[in-house]
Amino acid sequence: MYQNNHWSDKKDNAFSKGFFNNKLPQKRNPEKNMPPEAIAKGGGKKSISARWQTIAVPFEFQREVADVISQEQYEIYQRNIENYIGTIKVPVGIAGPLIVSGSYARGAYYIPLATTEATLVASYNRGAKAITKSGGCSAKLIREGVSRAPGFIFNRLNNAIQFNHWVEKHAKTLKAIAEKTTRYGKLTDIIFNIEGNHVYIEFIFFTADAAGQNMTTIATEAVCRYILAHSPVKPAYWFIEANLSGDKKATRHSLQSVRGRNVIAEAIIPKNIVKEILHTSPDEIVRLSQLGTIGCMLNGTIGTQGHIANGLTALFLACGQDVACISESAAGITRFETTREGSLYASLTLPALMVGTVGGGTGLPSQRACLEIMGLYGTGKAQTFAEVAAGLCLAGELSIGAAISAQEFTRAHQIYARGVTKCKNHSKGRNS
Repeated sequence: MYQNNHWSDKKDNAFSKGFFNNKLPQKRNPEKNMPPEAIAKGGGKKSISARWQTIAVPFEFQREVADVISQEQYEIYQRNIENYIGTIKVPVGIAGPLIVSGSYARGAYYIPLATTEATLVASYNRGAKAITKSGGCSAKLIREGVSRAPGFIFNRLNNAIQFNHWVEKHAKTLKAIAEKTTRYGKLTDIIFNIEGNHVYIEFIFFTADAAGQNMTTIATEAVCRYILAHSPVKPAYWFIEANLSGDKKATRHSLQSVRGRNVIAEAIIPKNIVKEILHTSPDEIVRLSQLGTIGCMLNGTIGTQGHIANGLTALFLACGQDVACISESAAGITRFETTREGSLYASLTLPALMVGTVGGGTGLPSQRACLEIMGLYGTGKAQTFAEVAAGLCLAGELSIGAAISAQEFTRAHQIYARGVTKCKNHSKGRNS
């Protein structure tokens, strides 16, 4: 299966002197029903080399994942991944400039987006161009809070109620215990939910510049251990998370309150700019928006929107965010209206935006570089990043709404994704 021609130049290749030991991968006999080899543990080069020997793929594929830089920087990734074998390359494009005027974000931003989807960067760039030419967008961070919601099971309802009262009474003590586990986090609220003999407690934290999942988990664990040691009423069982927090899920609860950072962006696009850059009219975009809102209601969408997850995922990948948090972060509300002057009013509300500028993957080399492009790496930058992200998503909502209402959506994908300059079924006519 693996021939020597895959490996013929290895002895003189500097790349092969790192993870690889110039041995051909072991050939396996598919007729023998042998269990697979265990993946080597550890973070050193020997362990990494052993993993490649175990999975036994040709050198031409190995070098695409374990390139020279991935070899040199392997120690950097140890806190972010287990069983490391290398890195992947996702193309990164730039959208902008996008002018954002917010409580924290003030200026023009060039925004890095990592994606493999053709048309995405072009679309967000077009929306940013329309917003910037109109004077920019306004963005406001409304409130912040990340929750962890443990659950406690009791034998009887009365026990659950007594437990609930005891925890309420000792809220100040619990706050102090939680904040001993973190330099920056603050326990800002405790919310109780009782269902039968179950008690759900939401511990809500201010997480400063971190997205905060690990911070809230560690702090909540400390609080729960104190409760279990001191409460006169003991639960039969308890679990650190009972699915009330909305962690990595799109929920109505998050849509109506906050998870992470609740941020709103808005812009007014004059009629002539809508026509010049977006190739449509405010009336057409609003008409499509009304139709799409009903469509969201019919299919049970949480929120109403076009494609918030598209640009937000690309931003998360580029900037070292927890991509699974797109589940809650992309649940939002997009709204278009025409003003008295005939301009287009556009707004976007993101009530559960989970972003940070420290911790997680933000310090990895490429991800930090992307944050640095915007000047948003490090402490004191997360609120600004949230407002810029909201402005970016507004640009994307504006552009996709324009593309569909102008009957250009299909043609754009033909051109960018397939390199086709003419789409047989496309017509410039609005009612075609």
